[in-house]
Amino acid sequence: MTPVLTITLNPAVDLDTSAAEIRPGPKLRCSTPRLDPGGGGINVTRALAELGGESLALVAAGGGMGMVLAKLLAGTGLPVRIIEAPGETRQSVAVMESGTGKQYRFIFPGPHWTESDIAKAEAEIAEVIPKGGLVVLSGSHPPGFPDDFPARLVALCRTLEARLLLDTSGAALRALQAGRIAGLEVLRLDHEEAEDLAGRALPTAKDSAGFAQSLARNGVARVVVLARGAEGSILATDTDRWLSRAAKVPVRSKTGAGDSFVAGFTLGLSRGEPLPECLQRGMAAASAAVMTEATRLCERSDAERLMADCPVEVI
Repeated sequence: MTPVLTITLNPAVDLDTSAAEIRPGPKLRCSTPRLDPGGGGINVTRALAELGGESLALVAAGGGMGMVLAKLLAGTGLPVRIIEAPGETRQSVAVMESGTGKQYRFIFPGPHWTESDIAKAEAEIAEVIPKGGLVVLSGSHPPGFPDDFPARLVALCRTLEARLLLDTSGAALRALQAGRIAGLEVLRLDHEEAEDLAGRALPTAKDSAGFAQSLARNGVARVVVLARGAEGSILATDTDRWLSRAAKVPVRSKTGAGDSFVAGFTLGLSRGEPLPECLQRGMAAASAAVMTEATRLCERSDAERLMADCPVEVI
């Protein structure tokens, strides 16, 4: 396998619980909460290990909740490098309303970073970028990070002949819109993010494929992947376009589906598989993830079994 590094700059301690009913006013009695180490890169590392791959997770953590996060990560047995964050690691809270099955998710912002904090983090990242490897930057940027930070990371990766995969949201989309991020190996966006970046609706798979290919031809990324929810995911390069269908499975929770996709896709890349097979592997992992409850990610047996149910076609 090509070595893989995942980066989580704004991790969270994920708290998942349920209540019979959610309404304002009275105290809501909840079930025993489940705590998990959360954040895009952490989830990719966890799912990658489940799928049979390996990666090093670089995680920024601070304060008392950062200590909780570090303990949760130690419990996974996965290789982790902790760098110091300039404040308290955030929590995220998901509450399922038992009566309706609706899930309510509360996401907090995380600590604010100064330019000196960022420079220190960049130096520590540079120490662990694997030469000739794959670097996955996944999850939101913390407050204070420049929206074009992925461009700075691309430059770091190039010095070591590494390739950057970006799966992010929020501020980085503005930098993408302004043309200040380019040279990515892979850019992945969900459907809402893709429409936000495009500045228009993308009602059909062919619309998404056309937009994805325009990003590849403009040099934003060699490979662009746009998710379309239950329909599947689009992959485009400057010359080719494919659609992998999502498997038809019972949906228990959509949490972690995107991170599981990235893990499956990255596993394929690290093994040198053709892009259509990487896409299919990612889609099978995402389909497997929605079958699990709460914040659980994909399971290997499901992901392998569902490969055949996620066919790839030229679009």
